Amino acid sequence: MLEEYEINSSTLAIVPIDDNCSKVYEEEVEYVVNKNVHKIIDYNCKFYGSSYRGRCEGTKYLTGIKSKFPIIIEESRNLIFFPTSSVRNSENLWVSLNKIKGYKANFYGTTIEFQNDQKIEVPVSFYSIENQYCRAVMLKAKLYELKLEKNR
Repeated sequence: MLEEYEINSSTLAIVPIDDNCSKVYEEEVEYVVNKNVHKIIDYNCKFYGSSYRGRCEGTKYLTGIKSKFPIIIEESRNLIFFPTSSVRNSENLWVSLNKIKGYKANFYGTTIEFQNDQKIEVPVSFYSIENQYCRAVMLKAKLYELKLEKNR
């Protein structure tokens, strides 16, 4: 069991096990981390030079989104993650935007398929996942626009 986890370009999702423990899915391996999902996200925001609150404020400024913020964990590698529900919800998990191949409704909620063909089942409606996915895509587009403007 890990005490800390650094989100990287192989990270697919961070899923709660209980209030104090999470499972991290990477492309080739899974880890159990001795921290809840929110603490892992907050640690990584700080690790990459901001804070969770700062990342949320950045998303709000760039997109106008007012809740359930997708966030940029790290800009240069486009590490953008989105929550599946409110961060106050104990079942909330975070998903890497750039690793998603697709998603579809199922009896349980939604199945998210990643580019490496791995799948996870999420207890959230298809509509909610689609909305969160679209918000994250909007954030990615705004980040891309800023990079283009900066390089002109």
